[in-house]
Amino acid sequence: MNWSVLTLVGADQKGIVAAVSKVLFEADCQLAEASMMRLGGNFAMMLRVGHVAEMNLAEILQPVVTAMQLHLHVDDDVPAKPQQLEPDVHITVYGADRTGIVAQVTSLLADAGLHIVDLETAVGGSSERPVYIMSLEGSAGQGVEALRSAIQQMSDDIEISLTEINTLRA
Repeated sequence: MNWSVLTLVGADQKGIVAAVSKVLFEADCQLAEASMMRLGGNFAMMLRVGHVAEMNLAEILQPVVTAMQLHLHVDDDVPAKPQQLEPDVHITVYGADRTGIVAQVTSLLADAGLHIVDLETAVGGSSERPVYIMSLEGSAGQGVEALRSAIQQMSDDIEISLTEINTLRA
């Protein structure tokens, strides 16, 4: 079985997930990891899809892409490392919405050893006082204390909390 990563983006509308997943199911594809979200007035989805080698995913999805006016990009899957990276920290960030907040926070955390596994952002508050909200999960490669130390260096207009994730395994 071959694996590909699909990225689909278009105007947010009812039925995108249903239409895409139905076409893939009917083509005997296997879905693995997926990430889907509304971004402003857009809807974006990324899917890791297993399929037979000779299958042309773009061709199979073309009727849905055309009907729903989506943009499709297909990439070959990158082989996974033998051990999947498990997040061991969850970090939330709240701050005045301003240019550069993502770069500032993620650079400082990366320098302290954070490998980001998942990151989501949103803007809350009001139009007069917007608040930027970021939620990250990742692996603390240099330990949690290195991340806590980095967080102490953040500017005063950013509030950050770090929670350790303890995954229970059978």
